[in-house]
Amino acid sequence: MRALSGLCIRAIIAAGLAANPAGAQDSVRSNAQGELAVTIYNGGQSLVQDIRQIAFPAGRTRQEFPDVSAQIRPQTVAFAAADTAIVEQNFDYDLLSPNALMQKAVGETVTLLRTNPATGAETRERAKVLAVNGGVVLQIGSRIEILRDDGMPVRVIFDKIPPNLRAKPTLSITLDSARAGTRPATLSYLTNGLGWAADYVSLYDEKAGTIDVQGWVTLTNNTGTTFDNAKTLLVAGTPSAGGAVSPRYRPRSLPPGNLRRAGTETAPREQLGDYYLYPLAERTTIANAQTKQVSFLDVSGVPAQKIYEFTVGGFDTMTEPASAASVIKFSTSAKGGGLGDALPAGTVRFYQRDLRGDPQFIGENNIGHTPMGSELGLATGLAFDVKVQATVVERERVSANITRSSMSYTLTNARAQPVTLDLIQRGLDWYWDETRILAESRKSERLDSDGTRWRVELPANGEATITATFETRY
Repeated sequence: MRALSGLCIRAIIAAGLAANPAGAQDSVRSNAQGELAVTIYNGGQSLVQDIRQIAFPAGRTRQEFPDVSAQIRPQTVAFAAADTAIVEQNFDYDLLSPNALMQKAVGETVTLLRTNPATGAETRERAKVLAVNGGVVLQIGSRIEILRDDGMPVRVIFDKIPPNLRAKPTLSITLDSARAGTRPATLSYLTNGLGWAADYVSLYDEKAGTIDVQGWVTLTNNTGTTFDNAKTLLVAGTPSAGGAVSPRYRPRSLPPGNLRRAGTETAPREQLGDYYLYPLAERTTIANAQTKQVSFLDVSGVPAQKIYEFTVGGFDTMTEPASAASVIKFSTSAKGGGLGDALPAGTVRFYQRDLRGDPQFIGENNIGHTPMGSELGLATGLAFDVKVQATVVERERVSANITRSSMSYTLTNARAQPVTLDLIQRGLDWYWDETRILAESRKSERLDSDGTRWRVELPANGEATITATFETRY
């Protein structure tokens, strides 16, 4: 392909085409984007509605819409205009490029313009393009040549643009109009490549026990098309694009999820079915290959608590102490000083001020669509100074189907302040066995059939030990 690519860099179109760029498309009318409204869903799917003023002649004509998304889903196109009926629609996505131009020229005749590097003299030859498979094969008179990429000044002049090549993705619709006249026509379609997500910037104040949260809508456009001055509506939700939607079940023996308790408060936002709507206050231009951010949440002084969590998945000895996770907990409730809003799915990034007062990044985590009134616990990373080590002190087989495991958990805190640590033991209820607690040095709180939790207040520069005996029946 080296010869082809080298040629395409130098390929030009005959100057005569500039006077009539439509070529074989003279009968086709082009229309720019009109009044745009874009509804963007999570997951990269969007609904585009484009109202254009079109001068319809009476009878059957073909109208072109060149400024549609390159990732349009043609089967979703809907077109409506008074006193018109759709006969046929086509989506042409074979774009004009040097490579495509040469590919389409196979079997056609072009002009080769060669320049003598020593004298500057130009010579022209007519050549028939025979093939472009790994290089360009030409027939010039009675001889066959391969157009080499040897640095010689060679240009290829094409007589016309093939009718099925477009400068940009183009939707064409054949219409039958009952009357002539200019009137609005509404074009709507679904497209991929245009999506949004929420990004949250959270400043955590450990001394005050609060967080300040800013929420940003991050728009991304990879459709190949710019949507100019569009009325934009964001939908927090991902409608099914086909296939069954089934709930996902949480795997066993995992640390607690980010959503600790689902809320039951209705957010003060417009809803569409089961989705929340986030309209942008002003029209905006969503340029192709652009990321745009718009603020939608700004709350200060939300109560927050940092604790440490460590989950033990089974009943085995750890070869060395492991770090606990640092977790920041807060609420989205409108009551009691929470964020007071439903949170679209996105990434929450946490910052904390150092001794100089400068905010420093301390970690990030993801959340799903979160109802208002929910409780969240987001791990920001692994603690440097808070460690846990689980040890099997004794294990005995009581009978053929009963085993007892005596566990010891050593919890250490090298920080200069006391910390709260949640130690969680998982693996109490597997599919093929059942485990119960026979004895424990301090009372635990049963989380569910598979896990229990000890909440321990570790002193500054101190440690604590928890012991427990478990009986497993197979």
